[in-house]
Amino acid sequence: MTNTNQKRTLGEFIFDNQSSFPYSTGELSKLINAIRLAAKITNHEVNKAGLVDILGDAGITNVQGEDQQKLDVYANEKFIQTLKQRGIICGIASEEEEDFIAVNSSDGKNNNKYVVLIDPLDGSSNIDVNASVGTIFSIYRRISPLGNPVELKDFLQPGKDQVAAGYVMYGTSTMLVFTTGNGVNGFTLNPALGTFYHSHPNMQFPETGRIYSVNEGNYVHFSKGVKAYIKYCQKEEEDRPYTSRYIGSMVADFHRNLIKGGIYMYPRIGPKQNGKLRLTYECNPIAFLTEQAKGKATTGTKRIMDIEPTELHQREAIFCGSIKMVEKLEEFILNED
Repeated sequence: MTNTNQKRTLGEFIFDNQSSFPYSTGELSKLINAIRLAAKITNHEVNKAGLVDILGDAGITNVQGEDQQKLDVYANEKFIQTLKQRGIICGIASEEEEDFIAVNSSDGKNNNKYVVLIDPLDGSSNIDVNASVGTIFSIYRRISPLGNPVELKDFLQPGKDQVAAGYVMYGTSTMLVFTTGNGVNGFTLNPALGTFYHSHPNMQFPETGRIYSVNEGNYVHFSKGVKAYIKYCQKEEEDRPYTSRYIGSMVADFHRNLIKGGIYMYPRIGPKQNGKLRLTYECNPIAFLTEQAKGKATTGTKRIMDIEPTELHQREAIFCGSIKMVEKLEEFILNED
């Protein structure tokens, strides 16, 4: 068993690396700590989901037209509540909310510098079957003038302007993985102490891997290039076939591939010509983590983080993971005609 006394806590890591955080004035550190607290609260509820009445549908739909699970609602409320109470952000946008939420600073003058975009519970349909779920978050510095109310343009920034991004995975252990633009680090929660420990320093994608993660139930709707790449993955060769692994929670699928090497794919399908996953809540933060972990994230033809968002709930296709696997996929897409 790992001796947690030999590992730094998340708080110690943040303190030791304060000077490397962008625009280091303390607020970003407090913001990461606020996310840590909300994650611990959500983790507690996830872990007792089979014992209390928090499984199943909440009986309402979100702005995406998707049925909300009870834990969707709970996680959304807890993250918004915790972040607002810290008095360090000027606005929050959630996948579960139709519009962004403006947050005044403690003096009422709208002087806080950061906005947070969040998917409170990614893969929530997995809860009922006790499979892994997660939280995805993205942090930007506001671009509207201090002292004024936060504006939509503060949330519609390209992914390349993120100052931090990460995810929490609620699985066999609970992990917080994040980047502030200086590599990717993972922290595992010790439930007995309620403390996150620095368990995975400097996380990086292997240059290539043997896992591809895609919902093959949608295969008939994929483009010719994506279909050809999947056939390539399945072909009997010296280094193939690859293994197909798909959980249905982006956090869990991405995390496995980050550790072992692989590619995550959510192509455009059928009528959803712009993809299914949300650019601001899922694609951009995962793309930031991917690039900081020496991987690659693309739509198949364009870098994810170069896209200029035009809508808060904009959807996009994404392929991300080990760089050689993503580049091979791009070759098939480029030559599909």
